[in-house]
Amino acid sequence: MAYILLRRQWRSTRAMYFTMIAELLGTVAVLVLFGISQPDLYRTKLWRAGHELGFNSSPNVILYAYANYEPQPKLPFIWSQTITDFNVAISVLSLFLLLSKLIAFIMHAWFPIVAMAINISLMVLYVVSIYGQAGPDYLDPNYPSSVAWYIAKPCTVAANLSVQGNCRMAKGAFAATCIMLGIYLVNIGLTVWALLPNPANDKVDDDDDDDSSPTALKKGGTWQMHSIPPTPRTGAVPYTPRTMAFNTLERKLPLRNQYS
Repeated sequence: MAYILLRRQWRSTRAMYFTMIAELLGTVAVLVLFGISQPDLYRTKLWRAGHELGFNSSPNVILYAYANYEPQPKLPFIWSQTITDFNVAISVLSLFLLLSKLIAFIMHAWFPIVAMAINISLMVLYVVSIYGQAGPDYLDPNYPSSVAWYIAKPCTVAANLSVQGNCRMAKGAFAATCIMLGIYLVNIGLTVWALLPNPANDKVDDDDDDDSSPTALKKGGTWQMHSIPPTPRTGAVPYTPRTMAFNTLERKLPLRNQYS
């Protein structure tokens, strides 16, 4: 009994549909939240509010660099435009791959080995997104930050109600990203379960291959056509409608029997 690597069956179809429903809800959530934050709805505001509260560096370093004709410093990943564009890109990619996954699963073409590669890739992308949303900020030595203040602290530390609203929106995007990471971890678990040796799965595949292969036919196997009944092999003359007509005609010719 050989191990089938590519065309393996999923252990639980119901679990796959449940995870796809959860993945759809999470994908829509991150797509909306990341799309709203594009291009810079609250990133710079939270950056400036964190500096006023003494939690991180100041966004004025960019203006200082322009004023002093100095090269711009390397901004922390958490406050850069790159993380915002990255989040929007992975949310769109997640929606596209989810629709492709649904179509392929219905057509029985979503194989576990392919799903493993895609789920691991998406898991890595969402880990990078989580790091970017809650990453460190060591740009200003006087205000070092290992974790973003709006993740580590409650939003009520800011007196400004607008800043509190932006903080809650950022927290919601971070929570939705963590949920998506958990969903992809569950998908990886289901994929590993499907890739584990399964005697029933491998046996069915082996039987199908053995019964329909030309090698089995040479060894004495037979290919059966169930839709067409077998033709009886007898020594009698085939009985056709023309045979019935000639027999009837012979019974209606009395002179032929008289002179024969």
